Amino acid sequence: MPELPEVETIKRGIGSLTGQIIQQLIIRNPNLRYKVSPTLNQELIGKKILRISRRAKYLILELSHGFLIIHLGMSGSLKLINHQTNHNFHDSMLSPILKHDHVDLCFNNAVLRYNDPRRFGMIMYVDTLDNCTLLAHLGPEPLDNQFSAKYLLERLINRKSTIKQLIMDNQIVVGVGNIYACEALFLAKIAPTRSGNSINKTEAAKLVDTIKQVLNNAIMLGGSSLRDYKHADGNLGYFQNVHNVYAKTGQQCKVCNTAIKEQRLGQRNSFYCPTCQV
Repeated sequence: MPELPEVETIKRGIGSLTGQIIQQLIIRNPNLRYKVSPTLNQELIGKKILRISRRAKYLILELSHGFLIIHLGMSGSLKLINHQTNHNFHDSMLSPILKHDHVDLCFNNAVLRYNDPRRFGMIMYVDTLDNCTLLAHLGPEPLDNQFSAKYLLERLINRKSTIKQLIMDNQIVVGVGNIYACEALFLAKIAPTRSGNSINKTEAAKLVDTIKQVLNNAIMLGGSSLRDYKHADGNLGYFQNVHNVYAKTGQQCKVCNTAIKEQRLGQRNSFYCPTCQV
C-alpha cells in the first residue's frame, strides 16, 4: 500500500493544482471505504485550492472554504492529467477511462483522477480540521523534530510489544510502514522481535536517525513501486532498488552474507538479518 514516502511524492507531484479552482467532480463509483458523499459536488465546485499538505498518509487539500481529505487505502493512486483549456469535462476528452477510475476532480487545464482497485481508500470533505476524527489520535510526523530519541524512549517504557510493531503504530509515530520499518531496523542493527522496553537510549537515538534517513532517501527516490503504486505523472518510484532486507528472504545480507530471514509479526511479514540485527 502507498506509505508516507509514496504519499509525500504524490503530494509534491500535484503541487501545480495550488491556486486552481475546482470546476467539476465526476463520480463513477462512490463505494470506497466510506461512501463518497452525494453532496460532494456542491461542496467542491468553485472552491480554490489554497494549499496541499500531508498528515501521516492523508493528503489534505486546503480549499477557499473547507478541506478535502484523500487516503489511498491499500491500492489507491492519483493521476494528474493535463489537457488543453476546456470547460466541458466529458470522459471522451480525457485519457482513456480504466476499470477502477472512480473519481475525477476537474480543473480548467487538468484532471486529478482517483483509481482504486480494492476501494479501501477515501475522499471526504470537512469544514474544519479541528477535532477531525481521522487525524485526532495521530502521533508526530517522523521527519519532525518532535520525533526524537527522548520522545521514543518515553513511548516505549513498559511496552512489551515488538519494536517493529511499535514503530508502525500511528499513535506513536505516523507513516513508518512495513517496508520502511524493516529497512530502518536493519540500519539500526535492531532485531524486529525485540520488545519495546528492551531498547536503550543509544539504540533509540540510532533508530530515530535511521527512520529519518530511510524515509528521506525513499522520498528522494520517489518511494517504492510495489504492486499498484505510481507517481501522479505515471512514473515509478525507485526505492525498491536499494532495499537491504525487505522481500529478500533467503538472499545474502549485504553486510555479512547471512541469509535474510522472514517472520510474521502483527499480521505483517518482517525481513531481517539474524546476524547483524540483535
